[in-house]
Amino acid sequence: MITVVIPTIGRPSLAATLAALEPSLPVIVADDRPDRQAREALAVPGHVTVVHSGGRGPAAARNAGWRAARTPWVTFLDDDVVPGPGWAEALEKDLADLPADVAGSQGRIVVPLPEGRRPTDAERNTAGLAEALWPTADMAYRRSVLEDVGGFDERFPRAYREDADLALRVRRAGHRLVRGRRRTVHPVRDDGFWASVRLQRGNADDALMRRLHGPAWRQAIGGAPGRLRLHAVTTAAAAAAVLAAGVAAVRAGAGDRRGARRALSAAASAAGLWAGLTAEFAWRRVAPGPRTPGEVLRMAVTSVAIPPVACAHRLRGEWRVRR
Repeated sequence: MITVVIPTIGRPSLAATLAALEPSLPVIVADDRPDRQAREALAVPGHVTVVHSGGRGPAAARNAGWRAARTPWVTFLDDDVVPGPGWAEALEKDLADLPADVAGSQGRIVVPLPEGRRPTDAERNTAGLAEALWPTADMAYRRSVLEDVGGFDERFPRAYREDADLALRVRRAGHRLVRGRRRTVHPVRDDGFWASVRLQRGNADDALMRRLHGPAWRQAIGGAPGRLRLHAVTTAAAAAAVLAAGVAAVRAGAGDRRGARRALSAAASAAGLWAGLTAEFAWRRVAPGPRTPGEVLRMAVTSVAIPPVACAHRLRGEWRVRR
């Protein structure tokens, strides 16, 4: 009745995901490593089927997985989650006797946070999965519905927005999505100092979401308002400060002292706006966290980098969707 599909790039966490599943449950692992890396076989139990998607991203990997399944239901898990005790039995109960108009069932994601201190920015970001709608960290769909809507849109190259896009298309086709009672743990992992900056690549995918689902797409998926406009103002202020300072230097070199003073005044105003917006952004990220020296340093440095990086990725995304 149910096949579990897990896309992976060979992360060590896959072993814990597979170990938490009942051996009697059909499991397909979609190996999305580039072909040259996939020549070395994944270490998976003998009952697990492996398909290859050639390093084209999680959307393509999930499509390869569900298309290889032959059961009425396909449940998607990420390769860094751990299904809870009794998960398979709870999944069967979640899917049993669902009305025909229900196309999918969402699992309950549990994100264990550290005790005795406030969570860091990265930990809070992961904890958001507990309230997110339709994450493929644990999401079951009728295979027939996946066929009808064409599965995941492979223009989404990252593990970001491709699950929300699928859910919106499924609902637009007249189906309902419900929340089940099964529980899956999503551990928090440390992705490094620059993780929050790398996450800004998702702004390119937001451009595709807007193109596909209109300007209200964020409300449709229950998301909070984004900060891209403020990032654009912050970036523009920084660029204006640098430009004005350059103009001041040129005019001072030409002996135009009055022009140089005006340009320096403009540079100071723009720099003040940039500093104020950057400080507000950094404090917004620091205030709810543990405020340790390392966390404060990370927030300060990355809060400077994020606005221009976010804007650059969004422009790249807009250019891509217009092509």
